[in-house]
Amino acid sequence: MKPKILLIEDNEGTRFGFVRYFSKEGYLVSEADCLAQAGELLAKQQFDAIVLDINLPDGNGIDFIDSARVNNPFIPIIVITGSGDVPLAVKAMLKGADNFLTKPVDNADLAVFLNKTLEIGVLKRRQAARSRLELREDVFWGANSAMQQIKELASLAADSNSPVLITGETGTGKGVLAKWIHENSKDRSNYEFVAVNCSGLRGELLAREIFGNARGAYTSADQDRKGLLDIADRGTLFLDEIGDMGVEVQSQFLKVLEDKSYRRLGDVKLYKSNFRLICATNHDINQLLANGQFRQDLLYRINLVEISLPSLRERMNDLPELVAYLLVSLGSGRAAIGEDVLALLKNYSWPGNIRELKNVLERALLLSRGSELKPEHFLGLKNNNENGKSSSHGGTVQDVQKKHILAVLEEMDGDIDKAAKSLNLSRATLYRRIKSLK
Repeated sequence: MKPKILLIEDNEGTRFGFVRYFSKEGYLVSEADCLAQAGELLAKQQFDAIVLDINLPDGNGIDFIDSARVNNPFIPIIVITGSGDVPLAVKAMLKGADNFLTKPVDNADLAVFLNKTLEIGVLKRRQAARSRLELREDVFWGANSAMQQIKELASLAADSNSPVLITGETGTGKGVLAKWIHENSKDRSNYEFVAVNCSGLRGELLAREIFGNARGAYTSADQDRKGLLDIADRGTLFLDEIGDMGVEVQSQFLKVLEDKSYRRLGDVKLYKSNFRLICATNHDINQLLANGQFRQDLLYRINLVEISLPSLRERMNDLPELVAYLLVSLGSGRAAIGEDVLALLKNYSWPGNIRELKNVLERALLLSRGSELKPEHFLGLKNNNENGKSSSHGGTVQDVQKKHILAVLEEMDGDIDKAAKSLNLSRATLYRRIKSLK
């Protein structure tokens, strides 16, 4: 992709010379003659670098540096100033500019500075990505044959720009896999991974989050606001629990995928975003289609690559290694765990999958206070196995879930908030589970 440059310069002749030269050099140049126009361009699209004149008709370019970096903190900025304004250029560097040149500017010199500045921008984004990688939860592949096949498929997905649909039960790691695909994508990993849970926002609230809005679009909209599509430009947009997206928003989003453009709420302007789409759902998508809750034409667009994650019940051969891996991620890699605990964990059905296992281990670490993990530190599992006789070999999945939910509710004295937190579910999801089990 050609680097995109925003040139902010009020002198028409200077702008013309810059645009002509850098267009021939292979850059895509957008030009603005004032700060207001530059702000409008930044609201519409992402740039790789900004070339900024300090003295502009509607303000000082130095004051623009902070606002330019609100949505892109690593964007490189080159400041151009008159020969008598070197102190201002120094002030701009202290404010965060990457380089400065004094007028008259030689195009070849500016090209060298621009090339170096773009390299600095890439290095900054990579460093930020590495920092996120150190903190993030990674995929545990294990030795399970199904997971090894998924790793191959995820690697192929990372090398392409095709939309990916990840399916699987709650807690199987759909969001973690989506991040892995993004962070192993050569063209997109240096840009944003933007996630939204479609079950947490409905209707217009979800549309506002995805598309953004214009000033005056609704009562409290006192300014233009970028949506996730803006922020995900050249990066990845992850729509978690897309099965819970309302049909009306589905129609709006389908148009984005068809036309590669969209409008913010209350706006007539068309915007473009070069995002990569990854979706996830724990629903049976075919059942949603049959019930008229999901559009067939949207499904065709989002599942060019479909990855189905197995439940933890189907990965029990990986359990000892997975437990050790999660203990390390919780900062307790040296925690001792005996065979009696492993037997207890293996005899449990794990309706909440890996997320529930991590939650259970974290709670056990708190109860053990640094000593060896023992069965009495896993009270919820013990009660469930003794009272409900749950196991990965007894009863249907619904039976197992029912017994587990009832056991946790009993343990929490019927407190929905505490039970939802223990199960790693939202209140709404827990209410739906209870209703369906009845």
